[in-house]
Amino acid sequence: MVAEIRASTVLPARREDIELHTADGLTLVGEIALPEDRPPAATLVCLHPLPTHGGMMDSHVLRKASYRLPALADLAVLRFNTRGTTSDRGTSEGSFGHGEDERFDVAAALEYAEFHDLPRPWLVGWSFGTELALKWGRDPLVEGAILLSPPLHRATDADLDAWAEFGRPLVALVPEHDDYLRPDEARTRFARVPQVEVVGVEGAKHLWVGEPYVRIVLDEIVKRVNPAAGPLPTEV
Repeated sequence: MVAEIRASTVLPARREDIELHTADGLTLVGEIALPEDRPPAATLVCLHPLPTHGGMMDSHVLRKASYRLPALADLAVLRFNTRGTTSDRGTSEGSFGHGEDERFDVAAALEYAEFHDLPRPWLVGWSFGTELALKWGRDPLVEGAILLSPPLHRATDADLDAWAEFGRPLVALVPEHDDYLRPDEARTRFARVPQVEVVGVEGAKHLWVGEPYVRIVLDEIVKRVNPAAGPLPTEV
């Protein structure tokens, strides 16, 4: 029987609650979702939106990535709550660090990926999560980063210059109607990173509400991380 993939669709995967341990002594809660019956081709390390404005590991695009991409694209999807953040999975220890102390959280997620032999980690940051990726994601393990709705608020030109020197791929998906940074300005700001690709998404807003926009985001992720699996099907 063929069924359309809908906003609430959860496809088969091996899902496990995990804990991350930071260098400054905190325990963070998270989940890893893996392809059901084969090893992953690559890994998404997800960095969620601003927790003081409701961002968490279950923010909808990241949750839908974990629901779909292990089955559809052979990807491992690692999601976690940064310090002081709460979701259905629980609350991570510590308190919001304004994007600075979260450097330890990003490092803990990458250490988890390395220790568990999760292949080819890519950072997927959304809004506040893009700032964490740009500031703290320049780790030799990281193959590249995909930024959803980057505000370039906490991340500075110095961070962009450092990513340019880092040399790894950088993809920015920028909504046409974003509240903070729109495509033309994003192209100007990111121009200092030679290897960047800025993708303007017509009709989209900062929160990527609506199944058509979620599909665009997931397709763009897969196109970079495991292109052999794209474009993603709309039915299963």
